[in-house]
Amino acid sequence: MPWQMPSETARHDRVWMAFPAEGETLGDTDALREEGYATWTAVAHAVSAFTPVTILVDPSELSRARRMLSSDITILEAGVDEFWMRDSGPTFVVDADRPGVLGAVDWVFNGWGANSWASWTKSGEHARIIAEQVGAELVSSTLVNEGGGIHVDGEGTVLLTETVQLDPRRNPYLDRRRVEAEMLRTIGATKAVWLPRGLTRDYDDFGTNGHVDIVATIVSPGRLLLHDQQNPDHPDHVVTRELRALLSEQTDAAGRRFEVVGLPAPSTLTDEEGPVDWSYVNHLVTNDGVVACGFGDERADAAAREILADVYPGRRVVTVDARPLFDRGGGIHCITQQQPALAGSR
Repeated sequence: MPWQMPSETARHDRVWMAFPAEGETLGDTDALREEGYATWTAVAHAVSAFTPVTILVDPSELSRARRMLSSDITILEAGVDEFWMRDSGPTFVVDADRPGVLGAVDWVFNGWGANSWASWTKSGEHARIIAEQVGAELVSSTLVNEGGGIHVDGEGTVLLTETVQLDPRRNPYLDRRRVEAEMLRTIGATKAVWLPRGLTRDYDDFGTNGHVDIVATIVSPGRLLLHDQQNPDHPDHVVTRELRALLSEQTDAAGRRFEVVGLPAPSTLTDEEGPVDWSYVNHLVTNDGVVACGFGDERADAAAREILADVYPGRRVVTVDARPLFDRGGGIHCITQQQPALAGSR
């Protein structure tokens, strides 16, 4: 069965999210918790201007969610512990031979490598809950993987990171060949482009060990956006230079050599934990819009919007302050998951 993961730039029927629930990720003070609730809510409202949003809400958070979310957003009651829907939710796929059929890949989710601080008993069920809700065929996989660990062009190319899919805490017995075979079976990837690593901060205790969706994305066939840390005082300056050199020599599934477009990082280099991984690459493209991360740096935020508007022509780019997301380990792309429109739908 030829499942294919569409490009994020294809039309979407819906975007899925999860509302925060109390725990270590949300924060241990009232102020931190309120900041988290407010930021997830702001992203949901920004996305809903372009695409319908359904958000999973833990029973313990229903009253808060109903109070904070607009009536435009659909609430689905379901257990939530981790609330990074890109990673715990399904990766949607379509079948060219059956235009009305939607598939949902159910990766194994183990808290980004069985981290001691993560809780995934509830979030590990999200893919199956959502697949049942939308009537999608479940595509079960034994691969430990997260949606933030892959990016595709919809034409057979997938970006992967050696330190994610080959992480011994995730897949101790797999090599590239076995991972690539599973990518072909589940999302139709015929060409894997492997990054050797991700951004520096992503290897901290609360990181993902190198998710690609904070580093690079395929904006159109043969064209990549790459995080560009231009300040030599930041360790990612070397990382992104090396990735640019590598990716510039790579080809996609159709044999095209990639054009690499740099997306400069904001001017902030560090916080109290060390070098930041603030990245404009971690945006969501959905229908006629792009929901971009903002970092309180007016010049850099504006420059990022300009670049995003150029690489995604005809779409309106809006910015949401993503600093509270990055403080918790991710960005706007990490908390959203698109459901592609099927052939014939609007």
